Amino acid sequence: MSQKPNVEVDNHTSPLLRLSNINTYYGAIHILEDVGLEIYPGELICLLGGNASGKSTTLKTVLGIVKPVTGTVEYFGEPVQDRSTSYRVERGMAVVPENRRIFGDMSVYENLLMGAYLRRDNDGIKADLERVLDLFPRLKERARQMGGTLSGGEQQMLAMGRALMSRPKLMLMDEPSMGLAPILVEQSFEIIQQINQQGTTIFMVEQNANMALSIADRGYVLQTGRIVLADKSENLLNNEEMRRAYLGH
Repeated sequence: MSQKPNVEVDNHTSPLLRLSNINTYYGAIHILEDVGLEIYPGELICLLGGNASGKSTTLKTVLGIVKPVTGTVEYFGEPVQDRSTSYRVERGMAVVPENRRIFGDMSVYENLLMGAYLRRDNDGIKADLERVLDLFPRLKERARQMGGTLSGGEQQMLAMGRALMSRPKLMLMDEPSMGLAPILVEQSFEIIQQINQQGTTIFMVEQNANMALSIADRGYVLQTGRIVLADKSENLLNNEEMRRAYLGH
C-alpha cells in the first residue's frame, strides 16, 4: 500500500470539524473526558484505541447520536452539538457504520440509491452511481443481487458506496476492518485511501493502528476516554509508547 504524503495543516484554513472539551456520560459513567480534535478539509484522520476506549462514542457524538454533557461540536464553523443527526447528514456528513448495516432485503442497486435519498439532482446521482460502480466493479457485477447475500467484504464495499452516493463533505467510518479477512482489510484500506485522494475528507475510527496510520495524515489515540497522543501518522508509527501499546512491537 502506498504511503500517502502527510498533509501540512494550513493554519489559515478553518477546520471542517472541531470537537472541544467534550465530556460524555452513559448514566454515571464518564465515557469521554475533555476530548478535543480537529479535522481539516481533505484530510484523512484516524482515531485509534482499544476496546471501550470511547472511539465509537466519539463518532456518535460527531453524528449527534450521543449528546455531550459539556463541550462543543463545530461543523463548518457552526456549533451543532444541539442539532439533530438528520441536520448534520443534510449538511454533508455520511457514515459507514460498524458491521456495515446494509439493507439485506434490498438489491445492491437499491442500497446505493438509498445513499442519495436527500438528493434531487438526477443527473448527478446517475454520474455518481457510475463512479461508485467503477470504484467497486464487484458491486457492478452484483447490482441486482440482494445485499444480504453478499460476502462481508462485498457488504463493506456496498456500505462505502452507499455513503459516497450522498456526495459527503465528511465521511465517518466506524471500524472498517472489523470482521474482514486480512487480504480484504488491505483492499478496503486501499479504496479508503483512493476515496480520500479524490477529495473526500475522512474521519476513521479503527483498532488496526498499523493499517490506519499507513494511509492517514494524522492520528489521535484514545485511552479510557481521554486523548493521550495526537500527531502526524509517521510520528505515531515511530513513537515508542505507541509501538508498545498499539503496534505490536
